[in-house]
Amino acid sequence: QVQLVESGGGLVQAGGSLRLSCAVSGVTFGSYVMGWFRQAPEKEREFVAAISWSYGTTYYADSVKGRFASSRDNAKNTVYLQMNNLKPEDTAVYHCAAKSGHAVVPGTLADVNRYDYWGQGTQVTVSS
Repeated sequence: QVQLVESGGGLVQAGGSLRLSCAVSGVTFGSYVMGWFRQAPEKEREFVAAISWSYGTTYYADSVKGRFASSRDNAKNTVYLQMNNLKPEDTAVYHCAAKSGHAVVPGTLADVNRYDYWGQGTQVTVSS
């Protein structure tokens, strides 16, 4: 059974940092691209970042580029989202997701329907 479990969310002041983790089990990790999404109240789920398990290549939404960084630890079957210089508008529930593939292809990353598996999410709240 495939499971994605996020952790690391919390309350932080603007300008602060958090590192989210997504522990993955039940899949062959090298065959997936991992995505990070967020959803604020009354808003649609929004693409944040993606990383290839196979190549480690990453891609970011313009809104987080230069502030967020995704990485993976193959030994721990875990992907991370390091979030720096957080802003109140980053407040949302953050989800990790997995979709089949090896390469990060920008035109395919934001489509939630392309992802096969989702985690339950972790709340990130940034106070001003």
